Amino acid sequence: MRARGARALRRGALLLPLALTALALLLLPRPQPLAAPSRLPSRLPSPPPTTRDYARLQVTESEEVLVRDGNEVPQREWFLRGGEQRPRRHDPKAKVFPEDAPGDDRIYEQLMYTLPDDENVPIKKILLANGLGAWGVSGGRNEFIRNKCPVDRCILTADTREAATADAILFKDHHTPFNVKRPLNQIWILYYLECPYHTASLRPSSLDVFNWTATYRRDSDIVAPYERWLYYDPHITEKDLDRNYAANKTKKVAWFVSNCHARNRRLQYARQLAKYISVDIYGACGSRHCPRADPNCLEMLDNDYKFYLAFENSNCRDYITEKFFVNGLQHNVLPIVMGARPSEYAAVAPHNSYVHVEEFAGAEELAAYLHRLDEDDTLYNSYFKWKGTGEFINTYFFCRVCAMVHANAQRQRSAHYADVQAWWREAACTRNEWRSAGRD
Repeated sequence: MRARGARALRRGALLLPLALTALALLLLPRPQPLAAPSRLPSRLPSPPPTTRDYARLQVTESEEVLVRDGNEVPQREWFLRGGEQRPRRHDPKAKVFPEDAPGDDRIYEQLMYTLPDDENVPIKKILLANGLGAWGVSGGRNEFIRNKCPVDRCILTADTREAATADAILFKDHHTPFNVKRPLNQIWILYYLECPYHTASLRPSSLDVFNWTATYRRDSDIVAPYERWLYYDPHITEKDLDRNYAANKTKKVAWFVSNCHARNRRLQYARQLAKYISVDIYGACGSRHCPRADPNCLEMLDNDYKFYLAFENSNCRDYITEKFFVNGLQHNVLPIVMGARPSEYAAVAPHNSYVHVEEFAGAEELAAYLHRLDEDDTLYNSYFKWKGTGEFINTYFFCRVCAMVHANAQRQRSAHYADVQAWWREAACTRNEWRSAGRD
């Protein structure tokens, strides 16, 4: 009996360390499961967050915190819907100029730029050479006060008699010389809305007179895009869907177009695509009609069609217009894009929100992929997961012009284009695909 008891005690002594080890393992915190690799139906990689995006995540103790959907998030910036967060302090090294952040549009930094609190900052005068009506604004400080610009110490004028005293002169589409001597510190800004194919050439005497440009191109001093997408959190680029975007859609591809002679031969591509998948062309270049002013035309994209040809009229650097941002992304349809380079779409579009024609060898291969999307609701819906992760913002062009003129004075910066026409036109566009232009 004693022997059995001794053996039991010895077994217990041996098992006790094992039991304690198992208990310790159970009490250890469990590692987070590895995220499943995301499948990207589009062949373009997700662009990495920029230094600007990371800066937005830094929240100081003094900042207010809002609670949305059970998650604490920093209060949104003043230019987002419902946002009230204003720039808190002047940053003398703010990345607002092209040399500060090459390849970035710097719109966020310009909107969040503010002046030092302890300085008596003079009001800057901005002369609109084409008149106030060309911009749809009123004179004085109204534009800056009404929009609650963080930097509002500017006035707008169209009085050409003030050409010699203005801090900056903004020229729209062309240069109109003034018969006055230009001060050394005056800034001349050239604004272009359209692409190089549709803008007039400057006189030889006007090529080296501009300090800044304001265009849709990301290397402009003041980037003026057709639309600007901004994520609420740059690390959250998709969310679970609460609907099926393919449901009840019975038609394949739609296109609204009036210019049948575009330089990039987009109509010829669309007709080639139509050999392999149904393409309904509305307007002067097709057999279907829907008045441009009729809101039901674009509603068809939400209700009937799965794909929309967001083809630009020119293949030019960074040239991405409302055809993509408004007709495409702001409707429940998947845009098929042609215009800028694939990398340039990736820089400005919500992640995985479109299909670029140059991801495919040709129209037949693209059509095969669209048929695959048409048959696979899960794959098709993966292109809509970006919805709700951010919004298209007002970029407040004149707020940024005012901020930049002041920032230029703060930094005592000087810059000018030796040949603004060469910057605007050389290697900016191609009549062929970009991959063909690269080989050439």
